[in-house]
Amino acid sequence: MYFGKHNTNNSVFIIAELSANHNGSLETALKTITAMKESGADAIKLQTYTPDTITLDCDNDMFTISQGTLWDKRKFYDLYAEAMTPWEWHEVLFNHAKNLGMQAFSSPFDPTAVDFLENLDVPAYKIASFEITDIPLIETTAAKGKPIIISTGIATLEDIQEALDACRRVGNDQITLLKCTSAYPAALEEMNLLTIPDMIERFGVTVGLSDHTMSLSAPIAAVALGARVIEKHFILDRSMGGADSAFSLEPHEFKAMVNAVRDTEKLMGKVTYDLSAKSLKSREFSRSLFIAEDVKAGDILTTHNIRSVRPGFGMAPKYLKKILGGTFHSDYQKGTPLSLEMINEKR
Repeated sequence: MYFGKHNTNNSVFIIAELSANHNGSLETALKTITAMKESGADAIKLQTYTPDTITLDCDNDMFTISQGTLWDKRKFYDLYAEAMTPWEWHEVLFNHAKNLGMQAFSSPFDPTAVDFLENLDVPAYKIASFEITDIPLIETTAAKGKPIIISTGIATLEDIQEALDACRRVGNDQITLLKCTSAYPAALEEMNLLTIPDMIERFGVTVGLSDHTMSLSAPIAAVALGARVIEKHFILDRSMGGADSAFSLEPHEFKAMVNAVRDTEKLMGKVTYDLSAKSLKSREFSRSLFIAEDVKAGDILTTHNIRSVRPGFGMAPKYLKKILGGTFHSDYQKGTPLSLEMINEKR
C-alpha cells in the first residue's frame, strides 16, 4: 500500500486514471477497472466534478477551447458534461476496485467534491495540474489530513512552492509531487525528466510522474531517476473514442508498462559494491598467473614460463612484476596455477 506511511514494500505505485474513458457507461467503467487490475495497476483514480463545479455555461469566446488541443472549438461546459464521471457511480466504482484489492481515490475540483469524497472515506486526494494554482482548494483538501498527490503540469517553481506551503499550513506533509507535461499526448522532447531528481532534492517530498506520452520509455526513465509513483490514463480500446482516448493506454500496453517499471525497479536495486553469489562465481573466469610450460626446481620465473591467463585460480596478475626473477621451489607442470608458496624469494 502506498498511501500514508503504509508503503512497506517501497515499490513504485502505479495509478490507472479512468477519467472520461467510461464514455458514459457504468458497465464500461466497471469492466475498465477489472482490466486495470489485470494489467497490474495498484490503484484507480477518478475525477470528481460536474460541469457546473468546474466552469460556467457561457458562450463567451473565453469559454471555448482554442489552444491547439484535441478539444479545440468545444465549449468547456459541453466537454466536461460529456467527460464527467457521475457522482452516483463513485461508491459503486470504489467498492468494485476495493473488492479487487486496489486502492481507489479521486481528484476533487471544488470543495463540494472534497466533502463528497470524504464521505466515501477515500484514502488520498489528487490535485490535478490545472488546479495547482487554486490554493483555497488545496488547503481545503489537504486539511482532511490524508496523503495528497499534486500534478505540476502547468506549474512554475513558485506555483509548486505555494502548493506545498498551502499543504503544510494546514498540517499536512504527506505530499507527493508528480512531474507532468500538460500536453495531450505529450512529446518526448517536452518531458524533461531530469527535473525529477531535482524535485526530490529541492522539495524533500516523494516525486512521481503523471505521464501523457504514448511511450513506455517515459515511465522507465522516470523510475530510473527516482520516481516512486506512475500515473497513466487507461482505456479498454482506443477505438471507443472519447475525450481522453488519444493519450490513454490499452490493457496490453498498460501491462507492458507495468512489467517494464517492475523490471526497472529490479535493475536499479541499491548502491552496493558487494558481489552477488553469481558474480563471485564468475570471478573464476578472470585472469590469473599460471605456469605456461613445464619447469624444474631452481628455474627462474620469466614471462615465458609464467603468464596471465584465464581462469582465475592462480595469483592475481598484479603480482607478476614482483615475482619475476625469483626461482621455482619444485618441479611444476604446465597449467599449474601459481601461488606464493611455489616461489623462492629473489636474492
